[in-house]
Amino acid sequence: MKIRVYYEDTDAVGIVYHTNYIKYCERARSEVFFEVGLTPSQDENSGFVVKDLKASFWATAKLGDMLEVETKIVRLRGSSVILLQEIYCNTTKVFSMEIVLVYISNQKPTRIPEQYRKLLDNYSKL
Repeated sequence: MKIRVYYEDTDAVGIVYHTNYIKYCERARSEVFFEVGLTPSQDENSGFVVKDLKASFWATAKLGDMLEVETKIVRLRGSSVILLQEIYCNTTKVFSMEIVLVYISNQKPTRIPEQYRKLLDNYSKL
């Protein structure tokens, strides 16, 4: 997914504020669902939640840059999925994170519903 860096994304000197990289990754994850007419949650009581993430900052992005967010599935389990998300500016990696998402229903880990599992299975084969 491509994202342009806007003024609101930057600090006083025009460098992307560090938490925005996590937001960009969230947008890219959501787009996977939106592209096929789904949302990341079935209702207000169920959906994917972040269990853990490890972020690494490799370089800086600046106002006006075009960024590319790449998402890869590392492991798909019964109620969780581990993703590797990397952000590039041209060919330079500026950010990466490994994130563990758990599907919950009524505040308890639950097997990922079949419609989401199929989407993730197909996505991992792209």
